[in-house]
Amino acid sequence: MSSLPLAQNLIEIQRAMTTSSTAIFMPFTTQELYQDRPEALYYGLNALSNNLIMVDRKALKNPNGLILGTPGSGKSFSAKREITNAFLVSNDDIIICDPEAEYAPLVQRLEGQVIKISPSSSQYVNPMDINLNYSEEDNPIALKADFILSLCELVVGGKEGLQPVEKTVIDRCVHQIYQKYFENPVPENMPILQDLYETLLVQEEKEARHVATALEIYVTGSLNLFNHRTNVDIANRLVCYDIKELGKQLKKLGMLVVQDQVWGRVTANRSAGKSTRYYVDEFHLLLKEEQTTAAYSVEIWKRFRKWGGLPTGITQNVKDLLSSREVENIFENSDFIIMLNQASGDRAILAKQLNISPHQLSYVTHSGEGEGLLFYGNVILPFVDHFPKDLELYRIMTTKLGEVANG
Repeated sequence: MSSLPLAQNLIEIQRAMTTSSTAIFMPFTTQELYQDRPEALYYGLNALSNNLIMVDRKALKNPNGLILGTPGSGKSFSAKREITNAFLVSNDDIIICDPEAEYAPLVQRLEGQVIKISPSSSQYVNPMDINLNYSEEDNPIALKADFILSLCELVVGGKEGLQPVEKTVIDRCVHQIYQKYFENPVPENMPILQDLYETLLVQEEKEARHVATALEIYVTGSLNLFNHRTNVDIANRLVCYDIKELGKQLKKLGMLVVQDQVWGRVTANRSAGKSTRYYVDEFHLLLKEEQTTAAYSVEIWKRFRKWGGLPTGITQNVKDLLSSREVENIFENSDFIIMLNQASGDRAILAKQLNISPHQLSYVTHSGEGEGLLFYGNVILPFVDHFPKDLELYRIMTTKLGEVANG
């Protein structure tokens, strides 16, 4: 009777909602993150109000991102979730550096290109690839020379890396080997690692021979997989570089080559007015070599924004991002951070760096899969994202051994 429009209430109850439901309407207690933008992506539910979290990273001053969490907390799954949503909602190109071969099923299902880089593979990527938009300056070779110096530094090794004279002869040789290509930019004129090796051998300085000898195993020796012209479709909208089968030394080299390929794509897309999303899993592997891959990663985090790039690093420990003042720039230049379950040492660091309150920290302390904190610009929000396990998409995205086998 009370529910009929008779204006007569026969049930003497004065409140319509429980205290917790009413509390979310109180000012300053619950913050929401919902953007009504065409490319806003879903990142889960607000853990306090159960409202949708929909945001567009491109609206941030700095769209660079990080996904942090302990093993099994759902880092790779969160990355795949964002990749799938971005693929369906936006026109962005998406590139993945995959050191653990976890992304291939998803990429193949979305009809992307999986490039398997390994000593036994017949798929090749040329580290010497360059395009005319490679640098915003008039001279793209100068920026390419910087990459090749990083590559040689990794090859030559040692605590000090390359000596000044070695850097000089490499730079001189790089300018020589690209001359033919820029005079006539056709694919067959693109130099390969062997061209650099042969040019180093004819230089007068003994340092040039030292670098050439270090390069020899990658040119004519057993690790010559980077001494070929590119023979795969790197122009596909969704590209995954699978570098799982590269050995310890080659893996760092592989990740550096992939980063350069990404930079080439970002520069080409910028001229076409297109954004490029770049996901690098096991990001800590890149940060270990401070003078080479770490320095190059820092450059990517600084340069990508202007060129329409959205890089995302996926790693276990935030400590890796604070290993040096240089690497710390990556953390400071990331306005989008997904924090899943954190180890106690990392929690303390995050609380200090991002001004996270003790109450908010409870959401990344022994939290379940897909639960944590989202840092977006200056907003920190607890989120929950429990993906339905009976969907085909879940079976493609999960990395749990039993579920992968069953799927």
